[in-house]
Amino acid sequence: MSFSYKPLWKLLIDRDMSKKDLMAYADISKSTMDKMGRGEQVSLEIINRLCNFFDCNVEDILSHCKDEE
Repeated sequence: MSFSYKPLWKLLIDRDMSKKDLMAYADISKSTMDKMGRGEQVSLEIINRLCNFFDCNVEDILSHCKDEE
């Protein structure tokens, strides 16, 4: 299962926010931000926190990428 957080990074640019700002405002740890930076899975609690913070839907935060066989 592969996911991309490119929509989140674009959202940060659109809102003129840094990753450090997001970590502080949404209470997200550096290790979790590092995981998202590498495209790794994070808990649904983190996704929920991001959606609540940005008042958006899941697809505004991440996108699903088809696994290559």
